[in-house]
Amino acid sequence: MSDQSDTVLRLVGEKPISTEGLLDEVLAFLKKFVVYPSSHAAIAHVLWIFHTHCMDQWDSTPRLVFLSPEPGSGKTRALEISETLVPRPIEAVNTTPAYLFRKVSDEDGVPTILYDEIDTIFGPKARDNEEIRGFLNAGHRRGAMAGRCVTIGKKVTTEELPAYCAVAMAGLKYVPTTIRDRSVVIHMRKRAPTEEVSPYRRRIHSNTGNALRNRIATWAERFSLAGNYPDMPQGVEDRAADVWEPLIAIADGAGERWSKNARDAAVSFVKGCRETEPSFGVRLLADLRVIFATDTQLSTKTILQRLNDLEEAPWGDLRGKPLDARRIAKFLSEYGVKSGTIRLPDERGRSTLKGYKVESLHDAWIRYLPTLEISVTSVTASQVNADAGFGVSDKSDVTDTSVTNELQSSRSNPNSARDVTDVTDVTDVEGMAEPDTSEREQLTI
Repeated sequence: MSDQSDTVLRLVGEKPISTEGLLDEVLAFLKKFVVYPSSHAAIAHVLWIFHTHCMDQWDSTPRLVFLSPEPGSGKTRALEISETLVPRPIEAVNTTPAYLFRKVSDEDGVPTILYDEIDTIFGPKARDNEEIRGFLNAGHRRGAMAGRCVTIGKKVTTEELPAYCAVAMAGLKYVPTTIRDRSVVIHMRKRAPTEEVSPYRRRIHSNTGNALRNRIATWAERFSLAGNYPDMPQGVEDRAADVWEPLIAIADGAGERWSKNARDAAVSFVKGCRETEPSFGVRLLADLRVIFATDTQLSTKTILQRLNDLEEAPWGDLRGKPLDARRIAKFLSEYGVKSGTIRLPDERGRSTLKGYKVESLHDAWIRYLPTLEISVTSVTASQVNADAGFGVSDKSDVTDTSVTNELQSSRSNPNSARDVTDVTDVTDVEGMAEPDTSEREQLTI
């Protein structure tokens, strides 16, 4: 944890501004109008607002996403209140990619984009919005650029437009995985009869929010990360650490209470993200681990029969059709699993069929269903360690053991487990060359 705690940052008139006190005031203002699903969600919202005032301090900016299963759950209200508190807010609905790029390049300063009705852009019925998805993905990282071709007379030249800016979004049910991984996602709910908030009227309450915004801006003039990057709590790593680093850095400057609250929130959100509904591919791997049980090989026909017999599994009805051999092969090929020729006994002796062997699945199980803790039958510990990055510290202590116990226990819990140059394409500068195929499969299957 970095030692940035300050008691008073600056005097404004006769009233001192403390980081802790100002965070508390903004939290109280937000909770007056918004019912959050948890205290962690409220903490994250406050810290995200503060981070928008210090954009030059961060290597990356987390997206803030409000989702709900039904309208009228407070998503738009959360954006409306945010609009009074963030610098240079731009309220966007169904905007074009060109508009977003030009606003981020505005000479008046980097805006904070508040994008409502995001489900109309990325929902199951939406199509052809890869440019906006690319902009939102790439723009979370400092220095991200969108390349464009510009025609002046008969001459074609190129230009680079910055994409780095803070973005908050709201929508129904769904946001692409590539955006969710860069976001703090708050799942809003309809208010219960016992949950009360004050009615919000912009003409009445925006002045209070704007006054708080001015005080946050004054606070931000003195805030400096100065290389004092905060320590991340256990389990918050990789992209999740990128998301939470700015928020925890701000909390560390407010003393022990906010520092602890921010870290607790980070752990809660990251854990919740890992427990979300798996993709169809991961669900298939988990169900295969169940149906193989003690079998070392199964025909494709038998696999399909067993999958369709699983209760509450989706495989018997995928848009009116059951899972077939072609579709299961397509799913598994994305995880490096391929079918082959197997020999199984029948009434006449042995029969040659198309199917899958358990050893062809072990690498995918270890990588995508990490609760599988030992190697599969006929796969040595050294193979698992070398091929799958398995945590084996001493190969002599690991025997060639079957997965009977693990597979049987999984029956009850199968899911425990660059710059842009094309004028029509905006690609994640970190290398997102293609849309998320697992999402596309989930939407179109």
